[in-house]
Amino acid sequence: MSAEPAFRYAFAQSPCGGLAFELAGAEALLRPSGALWLAAERLLVVADLHLEKGSAYASRGQMLPPYDTRETLARLAAEVGRLTPRAVVLLGDTLHDRNAETRLAAEDARALSALAAVAELIWIVGNHDADGPQSLPGRSVASWTAAGLTLVHEPSPAPRWGEVAGHLHPCARVKARAGSIRRRCFVSDGERLVMPAFGAFAGGLNVRDAAFDGLFRRAPLAIALGARRAHAVGWGQLGED
Repeated sequence: MSAEPAFRYAFAQSPCGGLAFELAGAEALLRPSGALWLAAERLLVVADLHLEKGSAYASRGQMLPPYDTRETLARLAAEVGRLTPRAVVLLGDTLHDRNAETRLAAEDARALSALAAVAELIWIVGNHDADGPQSLPGRSVASWTAAGLTLVHEPSPAPRWGEVAGHLHPCARVKARAGSIRRRCFVSDGERLVMPAFGAFAGGLNVRDAAFDGLFRRAPLAIALGARRAHAVGWGQLGED
């Protein structure tokens, strides 16, 4: 992945600020929020919410502002309100650990129930929440198929046509004349997609990290998330941390 690809990516800026992107033959919208919208299926996909990460850190004596779950759910509710999906696919590590559900504030549990009242919640299990939710609404699955795409938590280690995954929390360091800027991002070669973490405290891993080696058949694009727009950035414009 040392050179810019000869492959021509098919994407266009959307009025919402996202990028309309052709992904393995499917029409996908990569939204500035970090959510994936599959309009033909009316399916909203988000990855790695890590709800109750703040309270997990607090239990070990590392105090963080305890508002990550509320902020994350408010952003998700805003996306649901804008798009009115028939279902929301939670792409794994929705809960930060197996005890996160018991630490949820009643208000946050009600927020999840309110989302489930207007859209089916499909919980793909991840490495942090392999047991899935116990009493929260929705159904737990290992993977989901929609629009010819396979939605999973952890990416396969070799190129895989039509796979959408999370787990790696990709971030891009975009080089510029006056330095660089670091942003969460989608990363895709047009055949598969790794999604950014949606959670407020989820953090990120630079797409030039060795964890991304071998995932893509060609040099991918990073679709970096700005305040109001998603920006396609070529591999050659990306730097290491």
